[in-house]
Amino acid sequence: MNFSTWIPSTGSSPAICTGTHWMPGTGTLIPSYSPVDGKKIGELNSASKVEYEIVIEKAQTAFLHWRKMPAPQRGEVVRQMGEAFRTHKTALGQLVSYEMGKSLQEGLGEVQEMIDICDFAVGLSRQLYGLTMHSERPGHRMYEQYHPLGIVGIISAFNFPTAVWSWNAMIALVCGNVCVWKPSEKTPFCAIACHHIIASVLEKNSVPEGVCNLVVGGREVGEWLAADVRIPLISATGSTAMGKKVAAGVGQRLGRTLLELGGNNAIIITPDADLDIAIRGAVFGAVGTAGQRCTTTRRLIIHESLYETVKQKLKAAYGQLRIGNPLDQQNHVGPLIDTDAVKRYIAAIEACKAEGGRFLVEGAVLSGPDFSSGCYVQPCIAEAMPQYRIVQEETFAPLLYLLSYKTIDEAIAIQNGVPQGLSSSIMTLNLREAELFLSPEGSDCGIANVNIGTSGAEIGGAFGGEKETGGGRESGSDSWKAYMRRQTNTINYSRSIPLAQGIQFDI
Repeated sequence: MNFSTWIPSTGSSPAICTGTHWMPGTGTLIPSYSPVDGKKIGELNSASKVEYEIVIEKAQTAFLHWRKMPAPQRGEVVRQMGEAFRTHKTALGQLVSYEMGKSLQEGLGEVQEMIDICDFAVGLSRQLYGLTMHSERPGHRMYEQYHPLGIVGIISAFNFPTAVWSWNAMIALVCGNVCVWKPSEKTPFCAIACHHIIASVLEKNSVPEGVCNLVVGGREVGEWLAADVRIPLISATGSTAMGKKVAAGVGQRLGRTLLELGGNNAIIITPDADLDIAIRGAVFGAVGTAGQRCTTTRRLIIHESLYETVKQKLKAAYGQLRIGNPLDQQNHVGPLIDTDAVKRYIAAIEACKAEGGRFLVEGAVLSGPDFSSGCYVQPCIAEAMPQYRIVQEETFAPLLYLLSYKTIDEAIAIQNGVPQGLSSSIMTLNLREAELFLSPEGSDCGIANVNIGTSGAEIGGAFGGEKETGGGRESGSDSWKAYMRRQTNTINYSRSIPLAQGIQFDI
């Protein structure tokens, strides 16, 4: 594959972008190796604090101009970005697949998400509504409106190296904010490609330098963003441990956070389930992106009357999985992101066995010419108990736990009985069970589905979760409000100045 448009064949790539202007970093050297074949994609030097300061200063200046542009005009710029992503969908999808390791279909789907959120944001640019309410004082009018915050810092994870940035950036931009993006250092070239793609749009529309910014680097860049009082909102996607550190840093200065963190997602399979749908939803949810989605299905909670049947169907389905190069569309499962992820996968398997778990489909690290990167593993299935420590944790790998239940109330209690609260699902044709699952007594997750899996979300709905998932909401619905400050206005058009609550103050 040739990504020379975005990645130089020799030397280091610039790591910092302020729209159309690129700068090399002077920090630590960061190489990017593909988990597909272990080959080096390229390398770059991370940003130093000096370069970071240059970016933030340019962003501050750009905000003063960008916020003055009418929102529909900002939406037109975002519309053109969506068209640019359409033009480059195939190449960018291939890069996402190659640098991250997800299947080509998922890589192309990720770019389609970017296109979709651009379309969504364009419509939103004409719908940033406020409210009008009646005043208790005669001759007064009250209303609420929303204004842009300023700089929005975006910290994204490796598993969705482009889409999560776009969820945040496109909405933040139409709201009048400017963005500073710190991508995962494991997938830097996907981010660099995105900024190359939008550069022509920014230039064509004379968008001020500093509206869309990229700062590639390691943990230190995230720490700079979290501590920076000039950045009113930090949107961070990643592990719960990372999110707690970001929240502490931002909270110390009373800034805002939008957190999308870990998930430990479950599907309940009831006696009234359509088993064909249930098995298909469970298998894709468990092995898609090699188990490296925050919405990956990690627990199957199966009614005891179906338990043995579901076990055998799952075992048969896993026996048909094709593991290998994700750019070969015949394969279902690609590699984990790196060998450190492989070590965590092995450790989770050993922990499950130590607690008494029995494996229906054994896990293994795959070897041979087709698996030379050392990042390919066998998706596995363990029979476990809800209280196992390892079942309470999120293992970012294709490790699925089977749990049994007797009553629907017990199933919901098992579903809710983990620290995370992102996505959940119930497979049932029973209306009462479905409605119970969606009621206040049901799933405690931010996403609750009926007869679809836990993995995969449309951009029209707000995406996010509760508890240790962080409480943030991105993408659709009214999530745009997170990127704006709310202001209540009262206008007195009378000839007096009455006080609220009937208070008298005569002088």
